[in-house]
Amino acid sequence: MDNDVSAGSTTTIVGRLALGVTLLAVGLGHTGLIDGVTAADAVSIAQYVGGVALFVAGLIAFRDRDTVSGTAFTALGALWFTWAVSAGDQVTANAAGLFLLLFALVVLTLTVAAGDQLAKGTYGLFFASLVLLAVAHFTDSGSLAEVGGWFGVAAGAVAWYAATAALAHWPTAVPRRAARRGVTATG
Repeated sequence: MDNDVSAGSTTTIVGRLALGVTLLAVGLGHTGLIDGVTAADAVSIAQYVGGVALFVAGLIAFRDRDTVSGTAFTALGALWFTWAVSAGDQVTANAAGLFLLLFALVVLTLTVAAGDQLAKGTYGLFFASLVLLAVAHFTDSGSLAEVGGWFGVAAGAVAWYAATAALAHWPTAVPRRAARRGVTATG
């Protein structure tokens, strides 16, 4: 397989699009960039696109024997669905922070297990977003939540690019340059 051009499966592309759209919607809601739009406004997207569609993409990936994508998409589908259906419930800030911190651990596992640079980038940025949002809940810090939202936006943009690159056959890796003549790996 050519490392410079993406070759994602249809299931992976759909999963990355669903994750990207959800991360962009929820992340932008936390940033306050768009006047009057909050993370709570992304509940429907999180429930159906991030929750249901991502979970189904994960089940299909399992059927196709893609355990990494299957695990990622089903776990993240469960995260988004749970977040969406509990959005109107009265929970303490510490309970919300704990929820985000526990799923940050799941996303950390996905970051380590991811096979390509764009997946690692998506999950790594998402991990940072979840940790920042968890700490923001624990400390009641609006500015930390905003920074966490920007990390979510960045993660969503990387996921969206990964899906688009797979469909359009765009480059997904920075090509490595060969060393000059006479230069070895050690010096």
